[in-house]
Amino acid sequence: MKLKGITDVFFDLDHTLWDFDKNSALAFKKIFKLRELPIDLSTFLAHYIVINAQYWKRYRDEKIDHETLRIGRLNDTFKAIGFSIDEALVYQISIDYIVHLTTYNHLFKNTILILDYLSIKYRLHIISNGASDIQHKKLRNANISHYFKTVTNAEMASVKKPNPKIFEFALKAANANVAQSIMIGDGFEADIEGAMNVGMDVIYFDPKNQKKNVEIKQIDNLIHLKKYL
Repeated sequence: MKLKGITDVFFDLDHTLWDFDKNSALAFKKIFKLRELPIDLSTFLAHYIVINAQYWKRYRDEKIDHETLRIGRLNDTFKAIGFSIDEALVYQISIDYIVHLTTYNHLFKNTILILDYLSIKYRLHIISNGASDIQHKKLRNANISHYFKTVTNAEMASVKKPNPKIFEFALKAANANVAQSIMIGDGFEADIEGAMNVGMDVIYFDPKNQKKNVEIKQIDNLIHLKKYL
């Protein structure tokens, strides 16, 4: 059923439009090859994805800073797979990762199609917890930056999703009315609950069909946004 009165559509970036897991895997594959590290990529990623998610939650909750996030997730993953590695090399890999990550820019299926479709009818925006320079590189290198009127990140707002202040900051930057805005993201706590707490409508992007809440509008493919918008 089509939603009425919506003028502004806010998207999360990582895991919603930009395929973080695929791009991250390619970055680590390149790094391990360049540094000639005998690490099984699939084993590493099986642990890293879980550990990274845990670190990002702590980062969102203001329990750790960005430097601890970048180094800690690597240290814990190497320990989990039993790979002995020098501390200085871990630090260098954390830098390598940031450098190489934005050279891969796979998007979720139908991202361009849906952005083309929505941009005709709505003003589009980004709200992200990622670092400003990295997120802008992702948008630019993936050739989607031109779709978005505003890009709000945690550095600009001085808080992270799900803190209501970042949504209020984004709404003000976009000159958007909360009653005429909608948030689309994969993070149930950060994107969905965060936006709902300031009165925004929401659509939960759930490509793995986890179905956390059947009462909330959900899609497993971005093209299904056409059902609502």
